[in-house]
Amino acid sequence: MINSKVEAAINNQINAEFWSAYFYLSMSNYFSSIGLAGFANWMNVQFEEEVFHARRFMTYLNERGGRVILKPIDEVQTSWEGPLNVFEETLSHEEKVTGLINELMDIAIKESDHATKSFLQWFIDEQVEEEAGVSEILDHLRLINGEGQGLFLMDKELKTRVFTPPVV
Repeated sequence: MINSKVEAAINNQINAEFWSAYFYLSMSNYFSSIGLAGFANWMNVQFEEEVFHARRFMTYLNERGGRVILKPIDEVQTSWEGPLNVFEETLSHEEKVTGLINELMDIAIKESDHATKSFLQWFIDEQVEEEAGVSEILDHLRLINGEGQGLFLMDKELKTRVFTPPVV
């Protein structure tokens, strides 16, 4: 049976993962509305990843004898100043998620929940990848000042991204 403090923290993280999914879905639709289908695709893949993360947390909680409590998802932003602004906010959000995962790990350590510590290590590693990937796109957007032919080429490249559920 999972510790009640760990269970509550995981339930909070499930809500955060679904909020993140909703946030990225909003960004995807924003990009679609301004004619950047590749950027929209990239954000849609982010949406799918976040749903996958939430489902992993739910499965884990159920496997440990806990109870998943789904909570309302807070409203998300729906418009931005442009692609550069979107990715600045994306990086800031991923840094926040990294903090949430680290806090979860801190709770698991404090509660001596070794199974949860093992489970969370994948998410810690995943956040390193998430921040690096977003930082790279942000660097490229800054190089082209978020506009012009460079934006067109980036849009074309981002259109090729696909969601492949990781084997964990």
